[in-house]
Amino acid sequence: MASVKIYTTPSCVYCKMTKDFFAANKVAYEELNVASDVKAREEMISKSGQFGVPVTDIDGTLVIGFDKGRLAELLGIK
Repeated sequence: MASVKIYTTPSCVYCKMTKDFFAANKVAYEELNVASDVKAREEMISKSGQFGVPVTDIDGTLVIGFDKGRLAELLGIK
């Protein structure tokens, strides 16, 4: 099983879409709320150079935004 970490904010529609995709495909993930967790926000920006969410880290490969095809590819979902 891949190591999946998603950086989110509570009001982000694309974050919800990503989490719904994970739930539908039974993907376990760690969620980090960058609105309230300064350390997670700094980690996300350092890794991705992005201020926007979601940023998903799958075994060290980053996906910016909700990219269903790329997420499925990295997770081996058909």
